[in-house]
Amino acid sequence: MALSTKRHTNESMSHLLSDTARHRQIGIALVTVTTLMFAVLDTSAKWLVQTLPVFQVVWLRFLVHTLLTTAIFMPSMGGRLFVVSNPRLQLLRGVMLALMTAMNFFALQYLQLAETGAVQFSVPILIALISAWHLGEKLDTKRWVAICIGFLGVLVIIRPGSHGFHPAIFLSIMNACLYAGFNLMTRRLVSSDHPVVTQLTSAAVPTLLLAPLALWHWQTPQDWQTWLIVLAAGLSGGLGHMASAVAHRYATAAVLGPFLYQQIIYMTLGGWLVFGQIPDSAVALGACIVVLSGLYLLWREFRKTDSLILE
Repeated sequence: MALSTKRHTNESMSHLLSDTARHRQIGIALVTVTTLMFAVLDTSAKWLVQTLPVFQVVWLRFLVHTLLTTAIFMPSMGGRLFVVSNPRLQLLRGVMLALMTAMNFFALQYLQLAETGAVQFSVPILIALISAWHLGEKLDTKRWVAICIGFLGVLVIIRPGSHGFHPAIFLSIMNACLYAGFNLMTRRLVSSDHPVVTQLTSAAVPTLLLAPLALWHWQTPQDWQTWLIVLAAGLSGGLGHMASAVAHRYATAAVLGPFLYQQIIYMTLGGWLVFGQIPDSAVALGACIVVLSGLYLLWREFRKTDSLILE
């Protein structure tokens, strides 16, 4: 098991650019762009689902993403933009992204941005569980304690049985579970497909799948402001996924992971500025617990990766 883990780590590192301080800085900068863009996406989506059907908002978000990616990269890449090396995995990734986005947008109708963001940060905890179950990775006692504490933080956010509980939180939880698998899939595709191809495919699949539902529920936006926010949602979503994919070519997930948590700052700020929403003490406490648990797991992963490289 130790040898297979070491080989897997070395293979993953071989698909990265050389591990230098400069490349790590670039990767961290790209992840910062990712978190900012995803916060803009969720803020835009929460505004849009108050006035338009959710399936229409999801479809428009991916349609704009698809059209912009094609328009920007077609002149330089030509036919290579449509060359997919791993079509089955790309198709599965696109279906997962459609489901994740739909669940997140439905949840945003009823929940604060800070709530959905806080639950989303349970992803490193879920990835640790997936690694233990699917990859056969052995977790020590300290990691199991961190995982249990992290899920305790999620329960603090959910507050089952209290007046602050809303069933839509389960959509955020399912979204986080899918996102954990989505992240593992993204890391695998980095080695086989160009990041631009991956982002175009991931947007084109939901665009095609959701078109019938979106057109069935279609309501034409009545003002330029709505169309502008639709454009912002599509552009921020595309840029966010692109920056995330490229960042993983410059640095490992262990290096980048801690910087993903800055997104909760941007989402809280967006909720306050646009909707006048301030997270209550339970959400703030639960978010802190989840973030600290995730950061501990990422730190342990970073130490493990470094020790394997030294071997």
